[in-house]
Amino acid sequence: MDEDFKSRPSCAYQQAGGSSKRSTVSEEPAAMSLWAKAQHLGEEALQQVRAAYGDHFPIEVRHFLAGWLEEKMWPGFDPENPSYEHFAAELVQTMIIELENKASAMANTDELFLVKMKLNDAINMFKTRYANNNLALVRIIKHCLSSDLKIVQQYESTWNSAGTSAGDSNPSSMPQASASRMMEHQQQHIQPQQQPQMMHNLGSALEATNAEITTQIEYLRSRTQKTAEDCRHIEQQQESFAIKYHECTKVNAQLQHLATQPRTPTTAAAVAKWTEQKEMLEAMLSQFVASVLQMRIQLIDKLKETTSLLNALQTRVLDEELIQWKREQQLAGNGASHVQTNLDSIQDWCDALAELVWANRQQVKEAQRLMSKLNLEPSGLSDLLTPLLSQVTQMLSSLVTSTFIIEKQPPQVMKTNTRFSSTVRLLVGGKLNVHMNPPQVKVSIISESQANSLLKNDKNVKGDSSGEILNSTGSMEYHQATRQLSVSFRNMQLKKIKRAEKKGTESVMDEKFALLFQSQFNVGGGELVFQVWTLSLPVVVIVHGNQEPHAWATVTWDNAFAEPGRPPFTVPEKVPWHAVAEALNMKFKSSTGRALTDDNLRFLGEKAFRAGNSNIQDYSSMLLTWAQFCKEPLQERNFTFWEWFYSVMKVTREHLRSPWTDGSILGFVRKKQAEEMISSCPLGTFLLRFSDSELGGVVIAWYGNQGNGPAVSMLHPFTSKDFAIRSLGDRLSDLQYLTTLYPDTPKDTAFSKYYNPFRDNQPPQKNGYVMPVLVTHVPGMPRFSRWDRLPNSMPSYPSTPQNMFQPQSPEGSVRDTPSVVSGVETTASYLSAEYEYDYMGQDLSAMDENAPIDLNSFNFSDFMPQNYKQE
Repeated sequence: MDEDFKSRPSCAYQQAGGSSKRSTVSEEPAAMSLWAKAQHLGEEALQQVRAAYGDHFPIEVRHFLAGWLEEKMWPGFDPENPSYEHFAAELVQTMIIELENKASAMANTDELFLVKMKLNDAINMFKTRYANNNLALVRIIKHCLSSDLKIVQQYESTWNSAGTSAGDSNPSSMPQASASRMMEHQQQHIQPQQQPQMMHNLGSALEATNAEITTQIEYLRSRTQKTAEDCRHIEQQQESFAIKYHECTKVNAQLQHLATQPRTPTTAAAVAKWTEQKEMLEAMLSQFVASVLQMRIQLIDKLKETTSLLNALQTRVLDEELIQWKREQQLAGNGASHVQTNLDSIQDWCDALAELVWANRQQVKEAQRLMSKLNLEPSGLSDLLTPLLSQVTQMLSSLVTSTFIIEKQPPQVMKTNTRFSSTVRLLVGGKLNVHMNPPQVKVSIISESQANSLLKNDKNVKGDSSGEILNSTGSMEYHQATRQLSVSFRNMQLKKIKRAEKKGTESVMDEKFALLFQSQFNVGGGELVFQVWTLSLPVVVIVHGNQEPHAWATVTWDNAFAEPGRPPFTVPEKVPWHAVAEALNMKFKSSTGRALTDDNLRFLGEKAFRAGNSNIQDYSSMLLTWAQFCKEPLQERNFTFWEWFYSVMKVTREHLRSPWTDGSILGFVRKKQAEEMISSCPLGTFLLRFSDSELGGVVIAWYGNQGNGPAVSMLHPFTSKDFAIRSLGDRLSDLQYLTTLYPDTPKDTAFSKYYNPFRDNQPPQKNGYVMPVLVTHVPGMPRFSRWDRLPNSMPSYPSTPQNMFQPQSPEGSVRDTPSVVSGVETTASYLSAEYEYDYMGQDLSAMDENAPIDLNSFNFSDFMPQNYKQE
């Protein structure tokens, strides 16, 4: 209908006035403690309560069975456990009987007719849909009740903290039976022995969240479909109004014509006829106007409520679920398992939200069009749609900008001139058809100060950078199978970096940067254009490998202790030890395959706080500073706590992972404690501990005869360089006098699976040379190993006399436990080094004696023994 009714002859019609009457059901069971409180919540909280209910469990059932549900549905049984199926079936059957009794007891009045029908529909639905899955229905009901309880508790806590009225509720009018009684009722069913079961229930928390959000989405989709039907109905009514209005104008024109004719009985009869028809049409028009106005008011109310519910759900998805995923992604940088929140599920929610927000935005615009097409009083209705359209558009903007995320973070310790990769993704790209015009994404690196300026909406920062990145642009691609719009940067490389001036003790490894990803999205065929950007996790840039340990300290501290919503990239200067211990345990477990024990963490706390001589047993509440963590050296050492921990983690990851995972390495034990532990054990007992003085060193402490009788000795620390030459398992195999791993495990039982197999007859290499076998030998100890058991093994030669290549402990040094340097000899007995070369009875005549020997390829310093270091 395109006519302008203001330009037509007017027809006199009255707007039908009237007031809407809302029928209510007053029946409330006496035991409705929680439900009664829920009904007195503010409008916003009530919307959250309603969102949990739907066709799967109607809110009418919740109302009429409130007392019964709150009494029967809270026993601490697990609806995920199939063994509870029988109990669930009885519970559901009893609930259906209660519901049938409620429905049959209702009077057949107009007010209760629809409610009674709704309850009967619910009864039939329960019998058909959940006939073979009663546990599913119980799970849904428990979830709805938990949602009610959570909302009521949040509302009560707001009252308690504010001390004033909120919304349209009066706390003094709230029922005396509070939600806390419900909590007490729950707690009565949660016994200590149920704690493992409760931990098992946490595994289904994701499914519960998914079910809850999916339920709310389906409810909002249903509301959106109904408001779309309302828009179509209003348009039909307006078209009918236009037709009747056109008829009315023709009647009015006929009456005007008759008024110009001579007044005769025929004319009078015609005027009476046309006047009657005009009055009838005007009455119909008045009804049309009243109906259209009422439908418009209802449509605006529905759109406002749907928008409010959408906003609440979007806030939950973006500010809770997506932020939680980002936090888990950051903790994954410290080794945490990144599986709690499924990004694909979040995309499904965001896609649904994008579809719903866009549909509601179109409906608001359609309502504006309909009102402008037929301008009726009161005109103020159209004014209500303008802010509503602005709110929905802002929601869409927030959804698009917030879902531009980094799916795969760049390396947080980034070395210049080294290739790295990263992936960014838009979670709503499919539904909004952003991929129809593939967006370009640009990557740059910015400093901490630039990141702060960016968050303050400084547009000039977006063009700035603190370095040069190669291959830093790419086009987003839509993958139909996964419905993902993303771009992967596989060959980026940081060529240059511009650093800020350092203050005090700051180093380049303390400086944090971030990668800035920027793009522009067109939505609605160019109707809306969104400038989007997102920042990576903090990045530390290094130029040399020796900067890596300190850089990882900066990254680990930031990942563990960054607070939500912080200014980039501030972190606390000191944190409780229990938080540090959790971060170290997470890092160590991820790197080595086994978590740290309480004793391990207590050992680390003692080392971090430099409390070796104190009697402190619990460090959990003590605050550890950043300086203690990685700036200040340990007592009598030239390295920090983090450097010691990092080196231990590195050697364990690279060379000792399997023995550590098996529990064969004790590791975190003080020297004195190790002596006390094995001194009461049988001779030949040994343990493995991490050296206090040698970074990444592993010490073998053993109890054996040392000439003057049994004593505890410490073998000089082995490092990564040593294990790269000969593994821990083979070294232990060489030392046959080590027989028992503390406390009572035979050595071969613990380590034989790590012995490298050997062959008696090893063929010569292509150049005619025979490869020697390296055997660990400790001077002064019996010289035999597993090689001596071979039938064709070479005879054992006497130990090489001590000389300049076998240094002794410095005179005057005091050691309560001897530290022994492992010695090595060749079969020719001319060099005292770390290994013994055994040719295993090979036929040396096969060697080409005339083959040229390139002495330049030998590094004689590799055969020099390590200097003595006191443990």
